Amino acid sequence: MFKAIVSSGTLRAALDSVGVLVEECKIRLDEDELTIRAVDPANVGMVDLSLSPAAFESYETDGGVIGVDLSRLEEMVKMASADQLVHLELDEETRKLHISMEGLEYTLALIDPDSIRQEPDLPDLDLAAEIVLEGSHIDRAVKAADMVSEHIVLGVDEDDEHFYVEAQGDTDDVHFVLDREDLIDLTAGDAHSLFSLDYLKEMNKAIPKDAEVTVELGEDFPVKMHFDIAEGQGNVTYMLAPRIQSD
Repeated sequence: MFKAIVSSGTLRAALDSVGVLVEECKIRLDEDELTIRAVDPANVGMVDLSLSPAAFESYETDGGVIGVDLSRLEEMVKMASADQLVHLELDEETRKLHISMEGLEYTLALIDPDSIRQEPDLPDLDLAAEIVLEGSHIDRAVKAADMVSEHIVLGVDEDDEHFYVEAQGDTDDVHFVLDREDLIDLTAGDAHSLFSLDYLKEMNKAIPKDAEVTVELGEDFPVKMHFDIAEGQGNVTYMLAPRIQSD
């Protein structure tokens, strides 16, 4: 059994954060939270999403896992304005999800969860630096880097205590620095890693510009980015594997 009522804005934020990496996923419907964990087909980007029952107007479930086509579900939800309520109900006999909002009704055929790629383990990494900054700073850095390169360097200078972003193209370069006073918080430690910009561009689409984003970095390690959604009743963690530079 699963029945829920949630604002379209909350549901879209959750689906968008996952949909930038994968086209289908498993949704775990536990009594204490709704969770999605998925990795992209190339094993480069990972997302871990959780929504507490408080993010919903109502939330009832006796547990279970469903498989969904994210693009189809997102298309349906986007038919509602951000403040409209979306009613969700699982038909366990037909294995279909009934969706209704403001006079519109949809029936979404679900995917067998066993046919969807196994959920990844979220590795416990001891990363040297932690930066807390506004989502708008990430957006600015990603857009600037995209003007010159397909790759982006994220790093922290422990001595000068600043966070920096670099991108090098064939003819042009970008260097973006945020000092401690420009950041919400900084735990300085030497960190420097190169990443595919394509993945960060997709993740950036789902990061609210006014969000407080925590970025964990190391030396040639994956980057972890965390931010809240649903007015603090939900959380998204992205992890992106680095590109190792050859000497």
